Amino acid sequence: MTSTEKSSWTSTRHPGAAAVALAVMAALAAGCGSDDGTSDNPLAEDKAEGDSVVVGSNNFAESILLADIYGEALKAKGIEVTYKPNIGSRETTYGLLKNGTITVLPEYNGSLLAYLDPKAEQKSADAVNAAAEAKLDPKLTLLESSPAEDKDSVSVNAETAEKYGLTDASTLADLKEAAPELVIGGSPEFQTRHQGLLGLEAEYGLKFKSFKALDAGGPLTQAALKKNTVQAADIFTTDPTITKEKFVVLKDPKNLFGFANVTPLVHRSGLSEEGVAALNAVSAELDTETLLELDSQVQLENKDPLDVAKAWLKSAGLV
Repeated sequence: MTSTEKSSWTSTRHPGAAAVALAVMAALAAGCGSDDGTSDNPLAEDKAEGDSVVVGSNNFAESILLADIYGEALKAKGIEVTYKPNIGSRETTYGLLKNGTITVLPEYNGSLLAYLDPKAEQKSADAVNAAAEAKLDPKLTLLESSPAEDKDSVSVNAETAEKYGLTDASTLADLKEAAPELVIGGSPEFQTRHQGLLGLEAEYGLKFKSFKALDAGGPLTQAALKKNTVQAADIFTTDPTITKEKFVVLKDPKNLFGFANVTPLVHRSGLSEEGVAALNAVSAELDTETLLELDSQVQLENKDPLDVAKAWLKSAGLV
């Protein structure tokens, strides 16, 4: 899935996330994760009362985890927090932010910009934030982005990495000599988009042996890469399958796949300066490797996202 595709979240972030989202939703219903101060109805049109900050999340596992991190970081500063998890797509959450029903939402800067302005160029994270800020409703603003990104990548399986000497430090350019011997997999659209095979050839000179149409980073793609049906594939950078199967994510120094930095989107009038500082401190500490590890704890080890959030904030010295 490209940054543009991610501009419109559906019930899950991508195919294959459905089971995870449902499991997390079931845990929340049973009292796990964001259980203190959580509204029973995430879509209830009730505004925050007094100084309470309402932290919302989309209905996929990573968003719920990030919302818990934000909420607990705010609580550590003595700020009253209410959670509204599992709300739905960006079309819904953006409206709830505008009318003040929710105060804070974990966002992805490039994906948000693509939603606000599908034709906008994405040349740097700062430029993306500036462009998104210019398109936002005046009542909303972005806080500081984290280095953590959840975006498309070309990843190879462990067997391929070993065969061609590829490591976590390797870039897409390092795949040039091996590419003619490899089958790459991804969504059907990946074959015809610049943020796909066209861009991989134009930007990095990669010409693969063949392409296999699968899904957008979901279970078909994951299984094919695991079984070596494909040797390279479009996998999201914080997908816990990377950890489980020891896939190697190749770095993208030319930013072919755009930007998807985790960034708090907030209602201007709903957050104090102390709250802003707390969330900016979270962004300063959160990188892609860390987010992948935290996602793995929730999605592979079935840990409560609230517990994972609290433990990480403590380890990072943020509580």
